[in-house]
Amino acid sequence: MSTMCIVDYGVGNIHSVMKALKLYTDNVILSENIDNISKATALVLPGQGSFAAGMDGLKKRGLIELIQKKAARGTPILGICLGAQLLLEIGYEFGTHEGLGILPGKVVAFPELQLGTKIPHMGWNSLTPARPALWEGTALKSLTKDPEMYFIHSYILQPSMREHIIAKTTYGGLTFPSVIGKDHILGCQFHPEKSSKEGLKIIENFVLSVEGT
Repeated sequence: MSTMCIVDYGVGNIHSVMKALKLYTDNVILSENIDNISKATALVLPGQGSFAAGMDGLKKRGLIELIQKKAARGTPILGICLGAQLLLEIGYEFGTHEGLGILPGKVVAFPELQLGTKIPHMGWNSLTPARPALWEGTALKSLTKDPEMYFIHSYILQPSMREHIIAKTTYGGLTFPSVIGKDHILGCQFHPEKSSKEGLKIIENFVLSVEGT
């Protein structure tokens, strides 16, 4: 039986993610326990807060190497907001910090945006495919055209490889990667669990891909 594990590493946004997942599966747990995470058939990295605090939470619980090994072995992983950022190699929020390095790239502050644009980027904004037909075969596969998702962030994903950019979003004149991934790894800069019908479709598709339904 498939068991999905929401990794509890001391950051916010956990309960809304659990509520969303439970709409589609009963086989989901919340845990910081190494044994539970080791046995899980899929991981969800939720999160709100700073890159440094997120990595510190994983380090204190002895989870960094475990998550890296599970990613290397093909375990499906969904990163949400901060969780998506931690998938990359380096973050520059409050200094320079190593990430999980599951995907190559870095997390950087928004550059200077159009006059009057507020940071953090907070509220609803649309996704567009990075390339035509790119969403097929991913958890975004059945979304409508230009779906609206809920964002709240001050730093952006900057993957090193163009092919790891699945979707983009434009804010303040800047177009940035809003979904990244490769094979069994997916990172969403927005909060699908807070993004109404379209966001929940991503959660549902991820669950279905894990449970093979």
